[in-house]
Amino acid sequence: MQQLPIVRVRDLGLIDYKQAWDLQEELLKAAVDCKISNRKNETEIVPEQHLLFCEHPHVYTLGKSGVAEHLLLDEAHLQAVDAQFYKINRGGDITYHGPGQLVMYPILDLEQFFTDIHKYMRFLEEAVIRTLAHFQINATRFDGLTGVWIDADTPRARKICAMGVKCSRWITMHGIALNVAPDLGYFGHIVPCGIQDKAVTSMAQEMGRVVTIAEVQQVLLNEMTSVFNFSIQTQ
Repeated sequence: MQQLPIVRVRDLGLIDYKQAWDLQEELLKAAVDCKISNRKNETEIVPEQHLLFCEHPHVYTLGKSGVAEHLLLDEAHLQAVDAQFYKINRGGDITYHGPGQLVMYPILDLEQFFTDIHKYMRFLEEAVIRTLAHFQINATRFDGLTGVWIDADTPRARKICAMGVKCSRWITMHGIALNVAPDLGYFGHIVPCGIQDKAVTSMAQEMGRVVTIAEVQQVLLNEMTSVFNFSIQTQ
């Protein structure tokens, strides 16, 4: 019987965005270096894989294909709303992270699963869709747009989960941001993901009540293990 891929799970709590980004880069480099060493030395050491969960203080991040003008605040106004801003190396446009939003960063070796980045994105979406279904929220994909949506393809379409990833030698980083119960007012300072005519929502807004980050995180972890079919080690 073939052994399942092993993924190490870590809860980082509320962590500065740059600190989490640096950790991702460190873990990705270790996995890439392992692959390079395997090729050089004809070894078959399996790169470590990680699933990082966290929340961030208020921060806006702009992906490689993003438009700087989609941030509607200057430096002074960023300070006024106690938010930071970073240009980063994931795909996608601008997004917001903050308290009440569950962020998940998979550092996965897709060669242990499948070498298809589009399939990977769809699997991430599927895990989120199943997680929301657990809380009786009917979410779907939106043709032509990344992420997870409520009432997609209707005038009331609203985004509940943003996604953006980077992949190097089939090792992934960055990931998803699921709005559990953040202050949605912070999305008013950007054009979210560069989409001007769509709203943003949260689980709290859709449900009319607040669930904890910990509760949603456990369900999402369960769905990730189910969708991707891996075993976990908790750190």
